[in-house]
Amino acid sequence: MVVRLKSKSKWRRRIIRGVCVAVPVLLGWFALPFAVPLPAGLLENPAASPVLLDRHGAPILHLTLPDSSRTAPVALDEIPADLIACTIAAEDKRFYRHGGIDALATLRAGRDLLAKRRVVSGASTITQQLVKISSPPAKRGPFTKVYEALAARRLEMTWSKNQILTAYLNRLDYGNLRIGIAEAARFYFQKPLADLSLAECALLAGLPQSPSRLNPVRHPRRATVRRNTVLSRLAVIGNHDPARLAAARAEPLTLRPLAESQPAPWLARQPQISNVKSQIRTTLDLPLQRDLEAIVREETARLRDANLRHAAVVVIHNPTGEILALVSSADWADPRGGQLNGALVPRSPGSTLKPFTYLLAIERNHRIPTSILADIPSPFRTPQGLDLPENYDRNYRGPVTLRAALACSLNVPALRELNFLGGPKPLHQLLESLGITTLGSDSSVHGLGLTLGNAPVRLLELTNAYATLARQGRHLAPVLFPANCNADRLVFKASSSYLITDILADATARAPSFQPGGPLDLPFKCAVKTGTSSDFHDNWCLGFTPEFTVGVWAGNFEHQPMKGLSGIAGAGPIFHRAMLRLHRDNEPTWFARPAGLVEISIDPRTGKLLPATAENARRDLAPADQIPPAATPADYDASGHALLDSSYAEWFASRHNFRHNELALNAARAPEKLRIISPADNATFLLDPEIPSGSDKLRPVTNLPGTAHWQSSTLRIEPASPEPIIHLTPGTHTLTATDPATGVVHNLTLRVKSL
Repeated sequence: MVVRLKSKSKWRRRIIRGVCVAVPVLLGWFALPFAVPLPAGLLENPAASPVLLDRHGAPILHLTLPDSSRTAPVALDEIPADLIACTIAAEDKRFYRHGGIDALATLRAGRDLLAKRRVVSGASTITQQLVKISSPPAKRGPFTKVYEALAARRLEMTWSKNQILTAYLNRLDYGNLRIGIAEAARFYFQKPLADLSLAECALLAGLPQSPSRLNPVRHPRRATVRRNTVLSRLAVIGNHDPARLAAARAEPLTLRPLAESQPAPWLARQPQISNVKSQIRTTLDLPLQRDLEAIVREETARLRDANLRHAAVVVIHNPTGEILALVSSADWADPRGGQLNGALVPRSPGSTLKPFTYLLAIERNHRIPTSILADIPSPFRTPQGLDLPENYDRNYRGPVTLRAALACSLNVPALRELNFLGGPKPLHQLLESLGITTLGSDSSVHGLGLTLGNAPVRLLELTNAYATLARQGRHLAPVLFPANCNADRLVFKASSSYLITDILADATARAPSFQPGGPLDLPFKCAVKTGTSSDFHDNWCLGFTPEFTVGVWAGNFEHQPMKGLSGIAGAGPIFHRAMLRLHRDNEPTWFARPAGLVEISIDPRTGKLLPATAENARRDLAPADQIPPAATPADYDASGHALLDSSYAEWFASRHNFRHNELALNAARAPEKLRIISPADNATFLLDPEIPSGSDKLRPVTNLPGTAHWQSSTLRIEPASPEPIIHLTPGTHTLTATDPATGVVHNLTLRVKSL
């Protein structure tokens, strides 16, 4: 009995001791982990690098996080099984069998440490590594190790293995500032995860051990050795086909690291993306953007011997104002200004502002495409003295139609028209209303040279101004990030815009200055205008169809001149190829003629009507209320030469006159000066509401009906033929009538009273 009692007592003591040992162990294994917090970085999903998308949702540019890294978290079912197996083989072969701490690996590491007196092998599990990479940087030591072990245990008790593995693979550093397996695959192989080979999976799985030392871009041999080590471990722990493993070991390392140059690299500098958290859609069309960047590279390379190194392109979708493509420079990596945005740098636009001068002439000076303008030596007074401007080819052509003056980009008629408009202020105001922001507040600084492009403009703003012509006078702001509303406003009349557009699309009219078959001629109708700044510093080519407007600048950011390249030779080929690319998948159309415009037949030497069957007749357009007068025998000499008045005498006798076979000078025929017949200066008008016809309407009378340009800042003037209708209101008013032939301005004072 005594022996039996002692035996029972002994077992009780053993049980008690076992319980005393087991309880703390169990508490330490299952309860103590809940005493430590999980890293804050694990409590929320890792933030993806912001991605800029094109209009179709395709990624254009992966931006960096604040630490300059890039990441793209993915779900576990998007990660191939080979990659998971390789990662487990490389980092934690008993991942699915331990509870967060691998006791065997820990004992082995401790043994090696005691034997070698240094760390030989690690014992951290994938779960422990996940805790480490999700925690703020901390000094490595025993306490840090204990925390990571306890946090790993807690994670194993609250998360599934799949959750742990997903979080781990999305947070691992794979080198080259690429965080997460998806971003690593994109950077090293430019592949989606599903397309990775077994060898590529093994390579990526081996990188986190030492991303810098094993960087496959700089150290391909080291990376290959590590890859084969991972494959060997995979052969030991898994049930894998030996032949497949052998093929993976033999597979050559073929990297396709992302090039530094990305499409639209300028996008990363846009202020609108500073607060982007994940994705933001742009209006750009990525395939179009890539194609235009290639076109710019090819065309600038072709003209490198002419000292052309940079170019910029803007494409606007006319109906919406959306920017479909924007090429900032030919080479973003060029140390000589390649990272400047050529679409935003103000440069001299050359002749590309002339269409807006003639648009004002149509709307304010009552010009029409057949109006005769004098292309003759014309001195203009400037702050520096008298200036005698010349055309591009240093010739003068005598009487030319407005259509020919604009189509052939003549300088002198444009300057004369701006002078007739009263100087640069009207053009300055129009350009500002079109969104040009670089002109400054004082229009007199530029003088009449504004129409020739002596004021800097931005390509983006000028392209959008041309898009307003394409919208027949409706202005929209250019849009890069889709907007809910882009309100339009009418800047000029549809009929005026159509007439300018028709001239810019007239290949026959521009043929004397621009040889047919060049870059301005396309297989479909297109309005186009070129520009070249003085000394060949800047080339421009802008144009549009109803669907798209394209603007091109070509030159050098450091203002070095090109070697004799005009806009048609420098920017023109880029414009031509861009338009062909745009309409490759979009059938081109053309504008419907606005109501009120009619076809006429005129003599281009006089601007007067001729029968359509006449020998010199040329078809053109005119507003129905501005039909020019018919030609008479008094307009010609006995040989059929058109007679010129004495204002052309100096030109007619000069070396510039190559038109003796079609023109003749009538020296006795002085240009008739404008005379105001009615109203008289200082006249007083009484408004009587009882007069049925309305005494508040005044129709002026001149000796040259339909010639004068009438203006008043206080009275409404309604266009009509042959003279406008002036709507009278009580008060004292100033009325001006400008003679477009001489530039003489007649000022009249009117007093209007009510009865």
